[in-house]
Amino acid sequence: MPRIWGSRSLAPLFPNKTDLAEPIGEVWLTSVDCRIVSGPYQGQTLGAAWREMPIGWRGSSLANTPEFPILVKFLFPDDKLSIQVHPDGAYAYANERAAGGRGKTEMWHACSAEPGAQVLIGLKRGVTREQFVSAIATHKVEDLFETHLVRKGDTFFIAPGTPHAIGSGMVLCEIQEYSDLTYRVYDYGRTDAHGNPRELHIEKALAVTDFDKVLRTGRVKGAPPSGDHSRLLAACYFFSTERQEFSSRVRLESNPYRFELLIVVSGSGTIEWQDQKSLYIPGECWFMPATLGQYTLSPNTETVVLRATVPNMALLRTKLKDHGVPAAEIETALF
Repeated sequence: MPRIWGSRSLAPLFPNKTDLAEPIGEVWLTSVDCRIVSGPYQGQTLGAAWREMPIGWRGSSLANTPEFPILVKFLFPDDKLSIQVHPDGAYAYANERAAGGRGKTEMWHACSAEPGAQVLIGLKRGVTREQFVSAIATHKVEDLFETHLVRKGDTFFIAPGTPHAIGSGMVLCEIQEYSDLTYRVYDYGRTDAHGNPRELHIEKALAVTDFDKVLRTGRVKGAPPSGDHSRLLAACYFFSTERQEFSSRVRLESNPYRFELLIVVSGSGTIEWQDQKSLYIPGECWFMPATLGQYTLSPNTETVVLRATVPNMALLRTKLKDHGVPAAEIETALF
């Protein structure tokens, strides 16, 4: 996805994508228009394949889900993104039916970060609507935000209604509710290819912005769900994401109630399932059917993968509790 703030090199995740003709800001891995490159749905778009998938692939809890539910991206900012905010489902359903009517909840995981890389998440306590509007007009809106330095491996949860911005010098994996609704608040005076200022959506942004800081959002610690190499990063009604890091063979198992996405952040090796196997490399996203059963990952180099799915929050909370995770630690990862 070309973006005015994007990069002309997507290395090292995509080493053959360098010296690009235009800056690429986002690589969408699970757009409904993405083509599946292997397996029985090879060549089909994800959207078309999802409509054909049996319950055994989707998972019984998603049998009646009409559209693919999770959007996974890699972000490559070479400049600041606009300051923006996303609506929640209620506002989107009431006001954005033509755009899909779905809100946007998201999380970011830092695949890499240069020294000094930072994100802005949420307004400082006490900032009013009037101060926010004035700061936009006087080009001082950044001063009103909570600033977070970003390190490789950091995770941030962005609830709808939270104003935010991403800086340069990092690569993020974004996992989100499937929606592309964004209200742009401030864009640093940038213009499009025709020299026109990019559209702002200030009134809608003000309508959905949390000025009372009631939303839980920002940097998250996560919680260890099970095993020595895994950690739950964040979970909400729309998605949950676990990070798995390993340098030797690991055996994993699918969940019959829901499919899983396996996103390769770094490392390479072999993935084996049933009587088949294939190589995996960075930047790939694998769809793991719900009834797949056991599969193994055998790394050639130290590997980091993210495992994303649509959770049952009550069962996830129980699972964490049964594994001895303290209640306070559980609540840091569940939203």
